[in-house]
This record gives sequence, structure tokens and C-alpha cells, in this order.
Amino acid sequence: MTPEEFPSRFAAYFAAREADGLAMMLAADGTMLTITGLWCEGRREIASGLRAEMAGACARARLVTGRTQLRPLGTEAKILHQRFVLSGIVDEEGNESGRIATVLTAVLVARGRNWEALNLQFTAVEG
Repeated sequence: MTPEEFPSRFAAYFAAREADGLAMMLAADGTMLTITGLWCEGRREIASGLRAEMAGACARARLVTGRTQLRPLGTEAKILHQRFVLSGIVDEEGNESGRIATVLTAVLVARGRNWEALNLQFTAVEG
């Protein structure tokens, strides 16, 4: 996967509720801050946290891709900022939260021909 493919792959795995696929986008010792505020370390914990979210708050969630910004950090690293609009998130009582502006920020590194995230943060933002 190239850095340019990262946002669409993330969105596809998210839409398919593929927690394991999402976790594999990160380094084995990668870290992730999820949309519900879970801090996860390592692929196993990331997959577990995402499975819980996808069975709960994100069970009906949908992503719409927005603006992408990809900047080099040398020759084998990049930082990605990907805007999304997230809808379908539900609270503990089953009420939808409406449309939420979000940003995915990831530090990507080259591993041969493949790129993976060392850190990924998927958070709500204003505007």
C-alpha cells in the first residue's frame, strides 16, 4: 500500500467493519487513538479496541472522504492528514450523534514497498 492509498484503504476497512484489516495498516508496535478515545498499543490491542467500537458506537457509522494532505518527512516517512465526515455514531442509549467532522492523522513509514502507520489518531474536530 502506498501513502496515497492509505485513506481509501482505511475508509474501505472501516465501512466493512474490518478491525483486523485496520490494525494491519499499523506497525506491529504501532499506536492508535480511536474515534471514541481508546488508546491502543500494538496490533492485537488495536484490533480488539476497534472490534468493540464496531460492535457498539460505530456499528452503523459511515465515512465520507474529504480533503487529504500528505507531507514528506524525509525519504521514507510521511505525515498524513485526512478529513472525513462521520455519521451514524450512536451513544449508549442508541441515539445517533449526527454528522461529525473528523481527521485521521498518521505517521507513515516505508517498509520495503509497503507503507504502514507508526501512529494513527482518528479524532473529532471543529468545523
